[in-house]
Amino acid sequence: MSNQLIDPFGREINYLRVSVTDRCDFRCTYCMSENMTFLPKKDILSLEELETICNTFVKLGTKKIRLTGGEPLVRKGILNLIQNLGKKIGNGLDELTLTTNGSQLEKYAEFLKENGVKRVNVSLDHLNPNKFKEITRWGDLNKVLAGIEKAKSIGIKVKINTVALKDFNENNIVEMIEWCSSNECDMTLIEVMPMGDIGSENRFNQYLPLSEIKETLSKSFKLINIPKKTGGPAQYYKIEGKNIDLGFITPLTHNFCETCNRVRLTCTGILYMCLGQDDNVNLKDILRNKGLSYLENSLFEAISKKPKGHDFSISKSGINISSNRHMSVTGG
Repeated sequence: MSNQLIDPFGREINYLRVSVTDRCDFRCTYCMSENMTFLPKKDILSLEELETICNTFVKLGTKKIRLTGGEPLVRKGILNLIQNLGKKIGNGLDELTLTTNGSQLEKYAEFLKENGVKRVNVSLDHLNPNKFKEITRWGDLNKVLAGIEKAKSIGIKVKINTVALKDFNENNIVEMIEWCSSNECDMTLIEVMPMGDIGSENRFNQYLPLSEIKETLSKSFKLINIPKKTGGPAQYYKIEGKNIDLGFITPLTHNFCETCNRVRLTCTGILYMCLGQDDNVNLKDILRNKGLSYLENSLFEAISKKPKGHDFSISKSGINISSNRHMSVTGG
């Protein structure tokens, strides 16, 4: 048996995204309802179990691990996991990164840098404090900006992730690009994804096709397509005269699955082979009931069932929940 995870379509699976917690100190309107019920502790993988699974993936060729949530830095004891995984860098693992809302970044940036984290993605959807509060419900923009500045000051590369939202930030994307360029932060624009119940909101009312954004931006900037690849689904552009690489992630207007090299582990131990499909294997049950010796073979079997792509869709009349899983549980 090869020591490398290869899916049925010949794609090398070398990127693991891990949701370390479903909890978050924000309540972004496109991600979760304001009154979320979070999972009991017994349902969540322990930090030791998370580390065991990550180490097994590294043994089988995983080169990049991204810790996500919820908000990963609110997980109690998460620094121990980061420290231990950081020791794998250069010993099978090429990169350890985080996706964060930035609320804890100022506090933990130095620890992250000391333990091998060279870049982070920060979710930031507006630069107006009131609008930021509106979209996050509980967030403090000044705290996030201070975290970004701290990370940059010690040499951590920051990329900004912005969800494009109709009637919210569509007229502020140019401002965001100018800010990112001035602050030496690359930026990725993301279409809203139909995952999980978000309460009274309907994602169709939030959905803003990035094809429209790109057309609008072309009036202000010269976009130059570049072959940049970061292990994710974004299509990247240089902006003439700006110090920024701008990515577009388009799960709805353009299926981005052709070169998919990743799988996602939920904080409950469910491994999903596709963000938008339900093919999965329960690694928590395997680890707790069968033991480590079964884990490796289970991963080969799981990857053998990885689908070609997702089936995300959105419509005016639909409920617009292609998957009942919230992104916060699935792994960012």
